[in-house]
Amino acid sequence: MRKRFLIAFALTLSAATVMLTALSASAAPPAAIPTVTPGWVTGLQGGSGSTVGPDGALYVPEPAAGRISRVDPKSGAVTTFASGLPTQVIPLGGVMDVAFIGETAYALVTLVGDPLIGGDDIDGVYRVDGPNSFTVVADIGAFAIANPPDADIFLVTGVQYAMEPFRGGFLVTDGHHNRVYRVALDGAVSELLQLGNVVPTGLAARGNTVYMAEAGPLPHAPANGKVVSFEPGSSSTTQVAAGAPLLVDVEFGRGRDLFALSQGVHTVGDAGSPADANTGSLVTVNGDGTFTSIATGIDRPTSLEVIGTSAYVVTLTGQIWRIDNISSPPFGK
Repeated sequence: MRKRFLIAFALTLSAATVMLTALSASAAPPAAIPTVTPGWVTGLQGGSGSTVGPDGALYVPEPAAGRISRVDPKSGAVTTFASGLPTQVIPLGGVMDVAFIGETAYALVTLVGDPLIGGDDIDGVYRVDGPNSFTVVADIGAFAIANPPDADIFLVTGVQYAMEPFRGGFLVTDGHHNRVYRVALDGAVSELLQLGNVVPTGLAARGNTVYMAEAGPLPHAPANGKVVSFEPGSSSTTQVAAGAPLLVDVEFGRGRDLFALSQGVHTVGDAGSPADANTGSLVTVNGDGTFTSIATGIDRPTSLEVIGTSAYVVTLTGQIWRIDNISSPPFGK
């Protein structure tokens, strides 16, 4: 009798546990909806690349001012990290990106020494030695002039867009010469990839694989806005996803989450001109090679960083937009 009672009690308890588990699952709160804060930071003198420094803060170039600013990712407080870098000669170029190797910061500077537009500074990678002091590490412009691509170009030094630390040096994209350069800290510059007219932009590395955004040629059709991947030694890239116009950056989030940044629809202007205002978007890369929009209506974004579940989007107009509660299916699943 006692044995039958214990068995019945155990079965009842098991059924109750299953019911509570089901109720708990059905009552679980829905996934958080992304929240967008336009102009979370304003007043920057232009906006281009970005990085997360060793201290966890954002570092953002201000190309019109020849400055790199540090931005607290919690409060949005802006302080000057380094100033005195070459400023823009035209409304494009100057300090385009920033990256760290260890505790040392490096800046990517472009379009400050091309013969067509003037300027007598060096297009290349600069090491930040102090708040107002720099050393040119690599002269990419000189390499480009000495080794021109077999393509229709008019800026002989190229338009370097983004840099990514990789194997003790940097990978650098050139959206005009359609190249990926390898830059060593001893100043050596070499061509890693020569591409077709795809307009390579932002970079992200994961292990031995490099992911790259492509804006695509004019008119920057969505089908030509791609994320591709390659490994050192490859002579070509592999398409990962396509379908967002004028992609300018790619970035990993938590785990295998992979995000891309679309500057938006381009209906006015020549090559190198920005997208239409307020048409940019943050998208996530799906495992089937498509994109899903997370946030839209972003005004001419240029660069993306992800910290935790928040995205920080730098815009051409000198703003940083903050997008919280981002999430995506793990890339590749």
